[in-house]
Amino acid sequence: MASLSELLPAEAIRLGVPAADWRAAVRAAGELLVDSGTSTDEYTAEMIRNVEEHGPYIVVAPGFAFAHARPSPAVLRTGMSWVRLAEPVTFGHETNDPVTLVVALAAQDSGAHTAAMASLARLLGDPATESSLRDAPTPEALHQVLEQQTGGTEGEGGAAAGTEGESGAAAGAEAVGVKAAGAAVQKILTVCGNGVGTSLFLKNTLEKVLDRWGWDKNITVEATDTISAKGKASEAVAILTSREIARTLGDVGIPVKVVEDFTSTTEVDKTLRDTYDV
Repeated sequence: MASLSELLPAEAIRLGVPAADWRAAVRAAGELLVDSGTSTDEYTAEMIRNVEEHGPYIVVAPGFAFAHARPSPAVLRTGMSWVRLAEPVTFGHETNDPVTLVVALAAQDSGAHTAAMASLARLLGDPATESSLRDAPTPEALHQVLEQQTGGTEGEGGAAAGTEGESGAAAGAEAVGVKAAGAAVQKILTVCGNGVGTSLFLKNTLEKVLDRWGWDKNITVEATDTISAKGKASEAVAILTSREIARTLGDVGIPVKVVEDFTSTTEVDKTLRDTYDV
C-alpha cells in the first residue's frame, strides 16, 4: 500500500498559489493531478461539482480543504496534490473558513489510499508537524517533512500524535470501561459525500480516541458515503459527519453527530462522550 510521500511527490506540491475563490483553489490542485498523470481535467470538474452539490464539507479542519470526488474513469491512478495558497479563500464553511491549504485526492478505489489518509490526518492533527508543513519554504522541504514524519511505523506516529486530550480520554475509559467490556461489538459510521476522502479522516481520528479509551475491540468504525449510510444506519449506533452531510442525511433513525474539525481528537472525544452519555 502506497505511503503518503509516495502518493504526494514533490512535483505535485505548489506553494504561494494565487486563487480568486474556492473554485480556483480546487482547480489549481486539480491541475497538479493532471500534470502528474494522476487524473484528467474531467476529474477536476468532478471535484468542483462535489462541493457545489454537497456544500463545503471538504473543509475538514480550520484552514484545510480536502478536495476529492468519487472514483471514476477520469482517475488514471491513485495520487494526491498539495496547494498552499498565497491568500486565504472562503468555501462557505461555518467554522473552518478561510482556507489556506487545499490537498486533492484522486483515488481509483476506496481502499488503496487508506493508510496515506491516516498518515495525513495524524500529521495535520499534530500542532508541531502542522506548523512545519505550513512554514516549509519549498515543495522539496515540505516533501522532506512528509518523508521524515511517515518514515517510522504508523504505530509510533499514532502514539506521538495521541497526546491531545489524553487525560480526558483515560477518564472516559475509567468511567465506562465495565459497560464497554461487557457489550457486544457496535458500529459507528463516519460519512462524507463519496466515502473515500473526508470520512477516512474522521474514521482515523475516532479510532485513535477509541484506542485510548480501550473501546477499540468493542466498537468498529466504517467510513462510507451518504447513499450507503442511509442503508447501513440500522447496523450502527451513531453517525459522525460534517454539518453539511448531516443535513443531507436527515433522519436516519440513529443519532447523527456533527464534528467540525475532523483532525481534532479533543472534539471527537467530546462527541463520543455525548454519544454514550459519559
